[in-house]
Amino acid sequence: MNRYLKLIYGSLAVAITLSSSCSSSAPEASTDTPSPVTPVKITHVGDSSLAEYVELSAVSAYLEKSFVKANINGYIEKANAGTGQKVGSGQNLFTLITKEARSIGNTINKLDPGFKFSGISNIRAEQGGIIVQVNHQKGDYVQDGEALATISNRNSLVFLLDLPYELNQIIKQNGNLNVLLPDGTSLAGTVSGTMPAVDSLAQTQRYIIKVPLGKDIPEGLIAKVRLSKLSHPNAQVLPKSAVLANETEDEFWVMKLINDSIAVKVNVKKGIENSSTTEVLSPKFSKTDRIITSGNYGIADTAKVKIQK
Repeated sequence: MNRYLKLIYGSLAVAITLSSSCSSSAPEASTDTPSPVTPVKITHVGDSSLAEYVELSAVSAYLEKSFVKANINGYIEKANAGTGQKVGSGQNLFTLITKEARSIGNTINKLDPGFKFSGISNIRAEQGGIIVQVNHQKGDYVQDGEALATISNRNSLVFLLDLPYELNQIIKQNGNLNVLLPDGTSLAGTVSGTMPAVDSLAQTQRYIIKVPLGKDIPEGLIAKVRLSKLSHPNAQVLPKSAVLANETEDEFWVMKLINDSIAVKVNVKKGIENSSTTEVLSPKFSKTDRIITSGNYGIADTAKVKIQK
């Protein structure tokens, strides 16, 4: 029995000796791993004119309408007015004949040619415009003062802009406005007046925008009006992709190269932004500073980078 125990202990001693010799001869594993290098693209700051706009809707309207009225009691003998028809000032629209003249005809003139009685009255347009309504046609009997047609004065075309009252300071900075029609036409407009009342529900105030004459615009057309909210003529700008933000978008920064391989985080204050560029209010960068535009998302401060051509 003792003999077998000695053999077992001897075998264990040999195994332990071999294991220790093998472990002592194995090389130690290295704990240092190389830092990842991010490929990036860079840009430089530039100068540009930036403006921030607010876009609102405006509706076309004719402020002045005139009524063509009968000046006698009688029948409409001729009607030269049609809805949608353009008319000029002084154009004859209706011809009326009195009831008496229609009844007796030229009997009186035959009895006395010097009397020159006709009973005919011509009704003319007082001003040029577009006929928007015709109330009577040939053969109708009308009374003195009755409206025969309604004309919209073409010279009274305006656009009515309902502006939220909190933006009433902006309209003062925009004496000249661009009115964009649905067909792409742009008209130069000017603010000619405002209504002295505010809509109690919408809290909007109505402004009158005068536009040049010459284009036939129907009433009720909805156009777009852009108001300049803020303008910086010499802004320090970067591509939009260069400026990063946190989840709540209350902190902004850029990644700036301090040499050819290290990028550092620089907090910035953002200004006006459009579809492609962002204004950086502070700090002021040099024209030679290299700012990362691609590969900057998610990299840490003092990250190792490699510039791509």
